[in-house]
Amino acid sequence: MSAAGPLRVALVETRNAYAPMPETEAALPGLAGQLDAVRQANVAHNVALIHAAGAHGAGLVLLSEFCTAPYFALSQRAFWRDLAEDAHDGPSVRAFAAAAAEAGVVVVAPIYERCGSTGKLHDTAVVIDADGSLLGSYRKLHVPDGSNEQASFSEAFYYEAPGEPGPVWRPERNVSRHPLLPVFATAVGRIGVSICYDRHFDGVQRALARNGAELVLCPAVTFGAKSERMWRLESAVDAARHRIFVGVSNRVGSEAPWGQPYFGDSHVAGPEGILPADRSVAGLVLSDLDLESLGATDPSGWHLDRDRRDADYERDVTPG
Repeated sequence: MSAAGPLRVALVETRNAYAPMPETEAALPGLAGQLDAVRQANVAHNVALIHAAGAHGAGLVLLSEFCTAPYFALSQRAFWRDLAEDAHDGPSVRAFAAAAAEAGVVVVAPIYERCGSTGKLHDTAVVIDADGSLLGSYRKLHVPDGSNEQASFSEAFYYEAPGEPGPVWRPERNVSRHPLLPVFATAVGRIGVSICYDRHFDGVQRALARNGAELVLCPAVTFGAKSERMWRLESAVDAARHRIFVGVSNRVGSEAPWGQPYFGDSHVAGPEGILPADRSVAGLVLSDLDLESLGATDPSGWHLDRDRRDADYERDVTPG
């Protein structure tokens, strides 16, 4: 279901849009009664970006990880859990679906999900087709919990790795056989999703590619020297190794009250390298790609799918 001709992809590169944030971390609990306002400000900001992307020719928009709030996992505050919402009927997804239909674009919308059947919390991306229909969702498979030289990330405090797959509402549009890694046939092509920390695990992109993904989108909130050093390397290697396109988005700037800087650098990588980007529209990074080119012979002469030796890699070699 690849679109004919070039596809313009819009990666959202922004930060929290709720202006009256407290000045200190100690004052954060005062936001407990304002979470609807936090969500509404960020949803409105992202809806405007969806419309701007469509107006500039995009057929696909990737919103930021946790796009409905600041990145709150820099500290542990239980009240943020009340921001979680249903992935199908929650207010954020309803607004993004309406915007997708109005702009005529496919939208991948990462939200903070509370599962309606289990009550569990997940870092989830919802895939919305260009007519506003909800195709399904992906739940972040790897949950980080640690710190680097800049800050801590306490994501395990807020959600968990999935014990069950994210809901799929249009199973006939999921071309993947993998129970936790769906690939959706959208109006613009076959799209898989990984989220932030997932990108460090080679099995994720490989499984998505082998299950039909032409484009893998990875929304992230990332910072730190190693993350920045590896950021372009990982996407370029995954795109070349699996002969897919990889789009990665990151926040940019800093958010009160934490003040942690995010390095941005959202981009799309293809089998032949990082694609040119248009950054002239505030909050968006636009790149054009040709999904049909993936069917061409690799000019390098590499035939990785033909020549891989999975059985040999998995041998148990016991020292004698």
